[in-house]
Amino acid sequence: MTQPTQQLTDHGAMGLELPHRIKSDCHMSNELTNSPLQAMRKLLKEDSRYKYEAYQFIREALQYANENLPELTQAVVAGESPSKPHPRHITGQQLCEACRQYAIDQFGYLSPMVLASWGICSTSDFGELVYNLIRIKQMRKSESDRREDFDEVYSFDGAFEPNFTLPKSGADAAC
Repeated sequence: MTQPTQQLTDHGAMGLELPHRIKSDCHMSNELTNSPLQAMRKLLKEDSRYKYEAYQFIREALQYANENLPELTQAVVAGESPSKPHPRHITGQQLCEACRQYAIDQFGYLSPMVLASWGICSTSDFGELVYNLIRIKQMRKSESDRREDFDEVYSFDGAFEPNFTLPKSGADAAC
């Protein structure tokens, strides 16, 4: 099975890197022992607080931010038209917001239960997951990033309730 060799993002930081393809048979044994899959297995043994799905959720939330939340992931270079956005760094707070929106999109009202089943109970857990992925070189950070950037970004109480708004019509305004 061929694995992607590209990065999910061009971000200078917190860019998730997917496993590299094994390039030749002579390097196979070395790459298998140092593969991202082996690193993830080791991480799951060393830190049993989170399930594999929690790490996958973080990866997917980052991709969701890049694809669906341009206000978080795009910056326009001065003097260029807004039609030519450039990828930029996603902060810890922005990734937390992407996680919140992605969870609502995927799980709706069940988001807190699903996340809790994977060991995620606060935005601090998002930070722990990200920094574990950084430690095994499956994500990157910038010089300004800190683990504390993920602490108390929002409370999980009520954060995953979909926000419904009804448009006001002339008839409703009279009520």
